[in-house]
Amino acid sequence: MKKHISYHFLALVAILLVFGATFLSVVSSIASLNAFGNTHYYIFHQLIAIAIGLVIGFIIFKIPLDIIKKFIPILLLINLILVVIVLVPSLGTKFWGAKRWIIIGGTAFQPSEFLKVTSILYLALLLSKRSFEQTKTGWISAAKKSYNAVTKVFVPFLLLLVVIFVILFLQKDLSTLGVITIALLAVYFSANTPLWHMALTVGGMISAAAVAIRIEPFRFERLMHFLKPEQDPLGIGFQLKQSLLAIGSGGIFGKGLGMSDQKFGFLPQSMTDSMFAILGEETGIIGCTVLVILFAAFFWQGIRIAKSSGDTFGRLAVIGIVTWIVAQAFLNICSSIGIWPLSGIPLPFFSYGGSHALTELIGVAIILNISKH
Repeated sequence: MKKHISYHFLALVAILLVFGATFLSVVSSIASLNAFGNTHYYIFHQLIAIAIGLVIGFIIFKIPLDIIKKFIPILLLINLILVVIVLVPSLGTKFWGAKRWIIIGGTAFQPSEFLKVTSILYLALLLSKRSFEQTKTGWISAAKKSYNAVTKVFVPFLLLLVVIFVILFLQKDLSTLGVITIALLAVYFSANTPLWHMALTVGGMISAAAVAIRIEPFRFERLMHFLKPEQDPLGIGFQLKQSLLAIGSGGIFGKGLGMSDQKFGFLPQSMTDSMFAILGEETGIIGCTVLVILFAAFFWQGIRIAKSSGDTFGRLAVIGIVTWIVAQAFLNICSSIGIWPLSGIPLPFFSYGGSHALTELIGVAIILNISKH
């Protein structure tokens, strides 16, 4: 039987990539000129990252799934080692008060971004080897089955979450931790696992997150500002205030592409965290709505691929990847409009950053590989 990829999904990714790169070239021109004396520095480096991602993605797309499965545990282990290396004083690099990057050959990359895809694939592989279908059995068989589910699946799942939590907590990267947790919970829930596993995990993660926020002053201040944004409009609340001003000034149709005022140094992190706000200023409600529809369609097409997959690993992997990318997009959007605390999450396919762009293209390649089957 001849195999075909999902061309609808591929078309959506192509639209997001072109739309994102075009918009980034406009937004980044001023910052690039001020920092490097030309208007193309940031978009040039982003296009290099995208080109590398497309090449690596094409290679992954061509590799049979059975071979990919064999290397997943090794890739996760290597990824975890790299994330730990970031914490070594002489090896890790700090930007904006957080230590999350490694510089090799003059190029910085963020290992925690790759942890999104490797952890999802590992959990999908783990769960694909276990069955949680309900069958009519005696209480002894049911008890044995429940014991196996706890020891062979639930405990490894919790250990994975704990390891990721500890490492990313030390890196002060709770935003990445939140995205990974959402994706892993989606994968775990989709495997027909017992509901009490989910309840216990969610309760534990909420408690751990609350403690992590309370013991770190800057996280607690950010949360307090989110609850009472009027308290410090010129300090910690400045970015949200400028973000809302940008979106509000865009109106229905926007000021026009390239006509943003806020990107001239008024809105912090305009190329990364606040990309959606600039989009709202230049393209208005219409542009913002189109973007939301594109990500919703991305999710819908991804779930269609997952449902049509005859392989449990493929189904769970696709669910995890589309959940990760779409959850990250909507958390970025929600933080820009003030209904979620600002967290430094990049907007997929749009924000500047080679590591997240490369990781997203790898995730897309895996989905397209699975769609062949």
